[in-house]
Amino acid sequence: MTNEEKVQHWISLSDYDLDTAEAMLITKRYLYVAFTCQQAIEKMFKAYYVKIKNEEPIYTHDLLSIAEKSGLVDFLTNEQRKFADIVNTYYIATRYQEYKSDIVKALTYNKCVELLKQTKNIHQWTKEKILSIK
Repeated sequence: MTNEEKVQHWISLSDYDLDTAEAMLITKRYLYVAFTCQQAIEKMFKAYYVKIKNEEPIYTHDLLSIAEKSGLVDFLTNEQRKFADIVNTYYIATRYQEYKSDIVKALTYNKCVELLKQTKNIHQWTKEKILSIK
C-alpha cells in the first residue's frame, strides 16, 4: 500500500466513524456518539501523521499526542486544542467502567449535537490540511 493509499484509508475510517456517530445520535446512544467522535478525530490526525511522516502513526489514542508528534498541533487553534482535550475523555470513559456513569449523565442530546458539529468541523479542517500538502 502506498503512503497516499494509507492516508486515504485513515480518512475513510474517520468518515465511517462520523457516520456512526450520527447513527448513534439518532438511536440516543450518547456515550457512543462521544466515543465515535473521538475516534473520527483520532483517525484524521493519524491520516495527517501518515501524510507528513510517511510512516505508520504512533500507537496512541491521545489526540494531542498525535498532533504534537506530527506537527499538526502548531496549526490548531486554542479552541481546537481544548476540544481535542475534552474529546479525549470520551475514549477513556468508554474503556473504563468507573467513568461511564458520570459521562453518560453529562451527555444529553443537545450536548451530542454540539459535539458532533465540532467534530465535523475539525474533521473537515484536518482533511483540508492534508489535501493542501503536496
